[in-house]
Amino acid sequence: MHVADLRHRVVGLGSALAIVSLGLTVDNAIRLRRPDPDAPPAPEPLSVLVPMRDELTHAAGCLAGITAAADRWPGEVRIVLLDDDSQDGTRAVLDRVAHADPRVSVISGTSPPAGWLGKSWACHQLSRAAFHDGTLIFVDADVRLEPTAFVASVASLRALDLSLVSPYPRQETVGVGERLVQPLLQWSWLSTLPLLLAERSPRPSLSAANGQFLVIDAGVYRRSGGHAAVSAEVLEDIALLRAVKRVGGRGVVVDGSHLATCRMYEGWAEVRAGYRKSLWSAFGSTGDTCAVVTVLLLAYVVPFAAMLTGSRVGFVGYLAGVLSRTVAARRTGGRIWPDVAAHPASIVAFAALTADSIVARRRGTLRWKGRPVEVTG
Repeated sequence: MHVADLRHRVVGLGSALAIVSLGLTVDNAIRLRRPDPDAPPAPEPLSVLVPMRDELTHAAGCLAGITAAADRWPGEVRIVLLDDDSQDGTRAVLDRVAHADPRVSVISGTSPPAGWLGKSWACHQLSRAAFHDGTLIFVDADVRLEPTAFVASVASLRALDLSLVSPYPRQETVGVGERLVQPLLQWSWLSTLPLLLAERSPRPSLSAANGQFLVIDAGVYRRSGGHAAVSAEVLEDIALLRAVKRVGGRGVVVDGSHLATCRMYEGWAEVRAGYRKSLWSAFGSTGDTCAVVTVLLLAYVVPFAAMLTGSRVGFVGYLAGVLSRTVAARRTGGRIWPDVAAHPASIVAFAALTADSIVARRRGTLRWKGRPVEVTG
């Protein structure tokens, strides 16, 4: 086979993958469930659980949204805040809120024991202070909730007869680095995961969740083992959904762009540090991770490079990728133009971040907020 023929086939394969992914993105955008803020749930007990470690810049804003959403809840509410050994004044903010609101309590977290990572250990401690029944809602400190967030999310959980729903917040991005990488979060599951099948299937591979805002039935949480079942998982949110599926529960990601916003990382340095801690484990083994990155490069970078040399097939593949990003952004409240045109650059940045994460893990330098990312025993 001539080099030109091989090149043409590779470009054609990449473009075909991009077109198939575009089709799935469109289908998912149509099927993506959107919790109804006008459909309040029954007045069951609600536990709102918030881990915080050095979150002085976020604590007040996060808690303002939580208390406003709790005001709309028709039943009993318990808001539990965990101060995870903060050194920046976070505890003072939490204590002030607890003093002013009887629904709020603050507990002091302890260091993770052997076999636990920090986020799962913090959530496990919070779960022990929650109501035994009803619904548990886990919220990260960088999330800002709308007043209808709790009533809409729990109504969706119960109306769909699910065990877990993950209302995906609208991701706020500022600056080139954030705008280049962060939109890949929601695009990744919209373009690869058949949502209707994922909602019904017990298969662990058909799972997507976001620990920024996670809503789960309390009984199923405890039957699944809760965060104790995912104590060593870096991506504990997806692992928790898989644990729920193992005990017969069902769960799915839903559109939470009208219920919550989140600026996950501020600036390129935080983007790099955040993804460094987790991308090595995002797709299982290192081999699986390399395979996924290779497919992404084939589908979205190879056609673009071919387009620059005059390939019409490459242009079609590039256009499919841009349209897929456009559909995802429009459906989830993200930026569209000119960000979507840089989709190949986003994939290259993602590949570089993945390589950085794998190298850092092999060197044993992975840390997050002053703690090792991998378990100690």
